[in-house]
Amino acid sequence: MYVIVEIAGLQYKVQKDQRLYVNRLDAAEGKTLSFDKVLLAEDKDGKVNVGAPVISDASVGAVVEAHVKGDKVIIFKKKRRKGYTKKTGHRQMMTEIRITSVNLSAPKKAATKEVSEKAAPKAVAKKAAPKAAAKKAAPKAAAKKAAPK
Repeated sequence: MYVIVEIAGLQYKVQKDQRLYVNRLDAAEGKTLSFDKVLLAEDKDGKVNVGAPVISDASVGAVVEAHVKGDKVIIFKKKRRKGYTKKTGHRQMMTEIRITSVNLSAPKKAATKEVSEKAAPKAVAKKAAPKAAAKKAAPKAAAKKAAPK
């Protein structure tokens, strides 16, 4: 059984008890997280459920294991024949999470009372008076031809 879930803007294929490295999340180590954007789920019978765009009432639970740095990415710049080289590196901050639960139907919450307030009737907008038709300009007088000499 697996699901495809969106975490921090990226999509991951996850299963229960899987360890996963994602871009840095703002959560303390040991904190429990819940991700509600489940895009696709395969149940135990092999039936695939595709969301439009997400599956309602589905969630994925996870625990933050550690905050670590990813592998170093080397940036090397060079301009030929000029003696210019520049080498720098970057290590992306990552968060290691462990998937603890995959719920295809979320637990039902206690029923909440819906307060329906009647909206005040909208003021009827008055229509603008129609504009008077523009007056047509008088036709130009025909140019007189010069008399032949």
